[in-house]
Amino acid sequence: MANLNPSHPTKQLLAGYCGIIFGGFGVHKFILGYAPEGFIMLVIAVVGGSFTYGFALIIMQLVGLIEGMIYLNKSHEEFVDTYFVNKQGWF
Repeated sequence: MANLNPSHPTKQLLAGYCGIIFGGFGVHKFILGYAPEGFIMLVIAVVGGSFTYGFALIIMQLVGLIEGMIYLNKSHEEFVDTYFVNKQGWF
């Protein structure tokens, strides 16, 4: 069981909602402190989206939507263990 920081539930909600709304740009990854993963999503969405007429952006938005729903459906303890203790970057 991980130590619960008072900011962890706030980050869980913020990352979940941003994953659903702005997931294609990796905003939720930056909120959780996963800058490399967020940057990968941002580059794929912007650069890949410009070459594929937005198809890559739609795929990244789908990934963000799924991750946002996963974040919101986890309990606080499970969320902290998965994303702050074990540092799981994807899904």
